[in-house]
Amino acid sequence: MSLLLNQPSKVWLRKHTLVRSSPLASSGFSTTLLQSPPCFVAGPDPYGNLKYDTTIERRSANRSELELVKKLPVKSVFNDAMVVVGSSHGWALNKGDGSLRLQDDLIPVASVTDPKRIPLPPFVTLPQCQTQIITNVSMSSSSPGDEDCVVAVKFLGPQISFCRPAHSNSEWINIRISNPCFSSSRVMFSEKHNKFCMPGSGGHLIGSWYLGKHNDDPKLQTVHFKKLPKLNKAKRKLLHSCYTSEYLVESRFTGETFMVKCYKKTAKIVDGIAKMETKALMVFKLDEEGNAVYNEDIRDLIMFLSHSEPFCVPASYLPLQIDNSVVAILDVDELALVNMHEDFFIDNEIDRKIMSPYFIPPQFI
Repeated sequence: MSLLLNQPSKVWLRKHTLVRSSPLASSGFSTTLLQSPPCFVAGPDPYGNLKYDTTIERRSANRSELELVKKLPVKSVFNDAMVVVGSSHGWALNKGDGSLRLQDDLIPVASVTDPKRIPLPPFVTLPQCQTQIITNVSMSSSSPGDEDCVVAVKFLGPQISFCRPAHSNSEWINIRISNPCFSSSRVMFSEKHNKFCMPGSGGHLIGSWYLGKHNDDPKLQTVHFKKLPKLNKAKRKLLHSCYTSEYLVESRFTGETFMVKCYKKTAKIVDGIAKMETKALMVFKLDEEGNAVYNEDIRDLIMFLSHSEPFCVPASYLPLQIDNSVVAILDVDELALVNMHEDFFIDNEIDRKIMSPYFIPPQFI
């Protein structure tokens, strides 16, 4: 994690932006699959070029330097008028001045001279819901210009909305979920099952919508947690004192689905605002019947968790020997690297400002 953790501690939102390869990635990333390495958004621009406030970089062959991959003009991504409120497949969802759009600036292989801007219809707020705070964004494919691509936006609270950006008469399909356990849930798209899924609070329920079947409430599946790890009294007490959140992670390389439980508690209070710190991450492997088995060995996979959709990359694609690990940007001031072989309790970094808490998954070149 040295590349990411060595960034300046103060990076200001919507100002200078730097997109670099993941701390795990280098030019040693598999070129046979013609994919870009996982990237993250950081800053500021170390080159001091006022014409560009966003750069995309990757490790050089000897891993000692950074190679410039892409430069973006000032205010192309972050500016006072448009704010990034979500990301999926590297596409940023920008909102401001009454407009809403998807843009591909942060995708390493996207064109600088011909950037894509895909307008979306304005959000429609359902009764007793809100559309100002977005939990996350998910897309059914990496190309929102495709006719069949569906964008899902989950808001904090009971509302989730879907639309097909490529349709000329695109409109949001707005759903108010009656079950309160999905209020703070994060939506993800399952390529394996061709549906959008959300874990409920605590992870004991998973709600899902198949493409083209937008019922008012999701189809529910009960999750049964099995083979929980043995903990001493102190660790049990710590986990019981934590707030939990859940991520669904699908590995398209192995066909497996995982649920990751994240345990957080208040670390300190600054100016009346509680700063949360992640204390542990647990990984469970899900089967078709809803059994979630605690898994301390995800073999040669590396999971990337952030405010974007989580994803997995085979460790064999990367140059460093850190398989069976979870790399997480858990918030704008918190980073973590967890090796599942060792312990799921985290020795993390806090108070490290991150420009935008999104990992960008590999992109086909």
